Parts: sequence; structure tokens; C-alpha cells
Amino acid sequence: MPQYEILGKDLQYLKVMLGEGEAIYVDAGHMIAKQSSVTMKTTMRGGFFGALKREITGGSFFVTELYGPGEVYLSGVFPGPIVQIQLQGNGILAESHSFLCAENGVNYDATLNKLSVGWLGGEGIFLAKFRGTGNVFLHAYGGLIERYLDPGERLQVEAAHLMAFEEGMRYGIQRVGGIKSILFSGEGLFFVDIEGPGKVWLHTLTVEQLAASLRPYLPQGQQGGPSFNIGI
Repeated sequence: MPQYEILGKDLQYLKVMLGEGEAIYVDAGHMIAKQSSVTMKTTMRGGFFGALKREITGGSFFVTELYGPGEVYLSGVFPGPIVQIQLQGNGILAESHSFLCAENGVNYDATLNKLSVGWLGGEGIFLAKFRGTGNVFLHAYGGLIERYLDPGERLQVEAAHLMAFEEGMRYGIQRVGGIKSILFSGEGLFFVDIEGPGKVWLHTLTVEQLAASLRPYLPQGQQGGPSFNIGI
């Protein structure tokens, strides 16, 4: 069984020690380094339609499979902690961009269903689905909140802060207030309403918040995308 070590504080990274014949698969763009004894293969994993479904939901069409023996170093793309979740035949639903890596006993799929379960509905959100036996590693943006909900307990989560929750929990989506709230509150447009029992993982930072905080410091002409100045 692969051995893992989560290192660092605010900017964490994952050290994976693979034995002979052991393997993990990694989301594209997260590998820092590997020993030369570790071999790698790029694959669609789950076939063409499985890969296409992941692409549509915001995940990667291809994943990288890494085979031991040797060490591998992985990291997230934003400051924040790495989360190890052990699956034992159960599953989780997760925000696609938070996926870091998983063991081969874990199936990586995606759900295209709208959040129309139970008492809420009308809008959609796409989620990655991990199910099986083995370890899954996610990377949070900013800080991490882990919360267990008792049966019947409900938590309203601003949609962009939702990282993952256990499969089987009842959930839906609703708009945040009226037009005044949408225009002036500075919050997102939707809450994801989740009901226990089960565990929920939240991250305290969103990509949109990070981009907005950096925008005033970008050079003129780069705030809306690439800018080219050609002098003749």
C-alpha cells in the first residue's frame, strides 16, 4: 500500500512513497517531481465517455498514472491544506478542481445531474464523484472547515466554498436573497443546502476571491486578459 506524508503549513504538498507495483493516478498539472524509477502513463481513465464527462464538469480529460517503486511529490495550485479521505466502499462528491490524486481502487467519475434533489431545485452544479476502496486526496483553497451533520441537520454553504461531501446526503440549491442581495452583498448567487447525516468539507477561499484581490495589482492591460503592444 502506498505511504503518504503531508508536509508544509500554509502551502502544503504531498509526498507519496510507492512500492514495487503500487500505483496512484494524479490530476493534470499537480506533479512537482518524481524519482526516475517511477514510471508514468497518461490515460483517459474510464474510457472516452468517462473522460468527456469529467471534462464537462470541470475536471481533467486525461489523468497521469504513476507506478512505483519510488517517491513522488504533488501539490495543489493555491495556498491551502491537503485533505486525505479514506474510502471503504463508500463515495464522496467533490468540486472538480480540488482533486489531487487517488489510489487505483477508487473510481473517478462525474455527475451531470442538476441539484434538484428533495425540497430545492431549478439550478445546476457539476461535481466529481469518487467511490471505491482507497485514499483520495483533495486540496483546499485557503483554510479548511470539516463539519459532520447529524440526521436532519442542514447547512447552507455558499456554492463556491463547497469542496466535498459524503455521497448519499440530501442536497439542493437555492438563490441567495433577491436582486439587491445579488447586486450589492458581495456574496455568491447560490447556496448549496445539505442535510445530514454525513460529513462536509469546505474551503474558505474561492478562485474568484483570489482573482479579485490580485486584480488591482496587475499591470495595466493585463486585468482583462493578455495584452500585446507591438512597436514599429
